[in-house]
Amino acid sequence: MATRQIRTMGDDILYRECKPVKEMTPRLKQLIADMFETMYETGGVGLAAPQVGILKQIVVIDVEDGNQYVLVNPEILETEGSQTGQEGCLSVPGKSGLVTRPNKVKVRAFDENMEEFELVGEEFLARAICHECDHLHGRLYVDLVEGELEDVSDMEDEE
Repeated sequence: MATRQIRTMGDDILYRECKPVKEMTPRLKQLIADMFETMYETGGVGLAAPQVGILKQIVVIDVEDGNQYVLVNPEILETEGSQTGQEGCLSVPGKSGLVTRPNKVKVRAFDENMEEFELVGEEFLARAICHECDHLHGRLYVDLVEGELEDVSDMEDEE
């Protein structure tokens, strides 16, 4: 496994549509492992392939609920309710903002073995699924922020 460089806001790749994965290859399995390592190393809860420079529809998520989620070619099927909360992003370091997302989502995807499954996520997992799926379509959370982005690096210095 290897830690990969995270692309940050302003990098063109973050604003591009990702291509679906047609078949799982050893290189893509390595990418998934690298994405988890990169996410953990940088303190994130989710990471999408374009954030490490790969235009493929692959997302990894770990919201500390005892599961590691791999979503290949994810498609959000249903949403329900709403929640508003602070959101940040590894591609927008040092910033956060208030974002409203669905409180419950149902997503269809493939796992790392290209087995199709459906996942229902609520609250924080729902937020993470929506945030990471947005990356696959060239969207960043900053476009959804209500009000101003906040500088969280100032808050970290105070801790």
